Amino acid sequence: MTNYDLLIKQFEALCEASNDYLPVLANASALLNESLEDLNWAGFYLVRNEALLLGPFQGKTACVNIAKGKGVCGTAYEKDETQLVPNVHEFPGHIACDSASNSEIVVPIHKDGKVVAVLDIDSPSYGRFSLEDKKGLEAFVKVLEKIIEW
Repeated sequence: MTNYDLLIKQFEALCEASNDYLPVLANASALLNESLEDLNWAGFYLVRNEALLLGPFQGKTACVNIAKGKGVCGTAYEKDETQLVPNVHEFPGHIACDSASNSEIVVPIHKDGKVVAVLDIDSPSYGRFSLEDKKGLEAFVKVLEKIIEW
C-alpha cells in the first residue's frame, strides 16, 4: 500500500529547486513511477489547443495527441473528473496506446479553475487502482496545482 502522505512530502522537497512546470512534471512522473507498484506508465498530458499533448512521463512509448472526450484521458479532461478504470478494454472509446495496459487512473490538473493537464497512470494488472489510490493521487495533484508555475 502506498503511503501518499510520505509521497507528497517527497514531492514537495523535489520542487524546492524549481516550480517551472517542465522539471516539476518530469520529477513527479519519475517519483510516481518509482513509488507506486505494478505500473507500466506514469505521466502527464498537457492541454494544448483544446486537446491533450504528451508531456513528461516514465514508461513505454505513448500516444502524442488525444482529442478532448476521447479515451480515458480525454474523458477526464472533458468531464473534469477523475477516471478510475479497472478494465480499460471495457471503457467506451478506449485508446490503446499500449496494449499491455489493463487498468488506468487519470486525474485532472487545474489552474485558475480550468483543466490544464491530466495525470495519467497505467498498470498491466486489472483492477490495480483503488479508491485509496484515487484519494491519494487527487491529494498529490492538489499539491502540484499549488506548486507548479505554468
